[in-house]
Amino acid sequence: MELGVTGLNAKATLGPAETVRLARRAEELGYRSWWAGEHVVLPSPRTPDSPMEPTDPILDPLVHLAYVAAVTERLELGTGIVILPQRNPVVLAKQVASLDVLSGGRLHLGVGAGYLEPEMTAVGVPFAERGARTDEYLDAMRALWTQAAPSYQGRYVAFDKVDAHPRPMRTDGPRIVIGGHSPAAFRRAVARGDAWFGNGDSPDDLVRHLAGLEKAAAEVERPARLGRLEINFLQLSPVDAAAARRYAELGVDRLIVYPLPLEDPGDVERFLERHADLPR
Repeated sequence: MELGVTGLNAKATLGPAETVRLARRAEELGYRSWWAGEHVVLPSPRTPDSPMEPTDPILDPLVHLAYVAAVTERLELGTGIVILPQRNPVVLAKQVASLDVLSGGRLHLGVGAGYLEPEMTAVGVPFAERGARTDEYLDAMRALWTQAAPSYQGRYVAFDKVDAHPRPMRTDGPRIVIGGHSPAAFRRAVARGDAWFGNGDSPDDLVRHLAGLEKAAAEVERPARLGRLEINFLQLSPVDAAAARRYAELGVDRLIVYPLPLEDPGDVERFLERHADLPR
């Protein structure tokens, strides 16, 4: 089981000096991956389903990860997650390929359908279409990354007689990580993802999510080219040794820690040091 960290593109840890110090320290401590989430806008005033205050700063994950890529050598870089239906898939495909090339193929593209209706409305995407757009955008981006003569015809995106280079480092495109806990997200992970990204408060939450993935695997076909579905899990609170051992027993590939509340970079660095020795 590998160890990753998330959330440091927000609050007190988003500055250039803090990013350089913490990213390099994470790499020194043996963390294998660094993840960044996104919210383009947040409901104001804050609503019960919003994870942050509207005044909490959070950097665009792709911009942030490009900066981290430049100051590290081994850390794998993940979006955890990009809210895919809010993005133009043709533009995003170019951004993703660019970051993958500049990082030497270290990118994991984590995507989700989103859940904050005010955010989606603000960028002009009907909330009810978010699932269908997510599936279609994934297929359209894969066409741009992998087809000799890229072409795609869908309801929400269509292109033909165009091309885009450079391509990502892998011939089948960057590793796609599907986030979410809904039945639709589980089916999407099985059918389209190299990996799944979930979160919760304990290994018991993961057990329930794994049951959802197992149910989805009986409902949709998994393409042979994708191989085994990797499991990434983010515990929303500090992780102790017993929980880490349980995650390893459950087959977690990447355990991702979250140094909340992100109010003091020194506290975050001490959090990383404490968690670096978790059983794996």
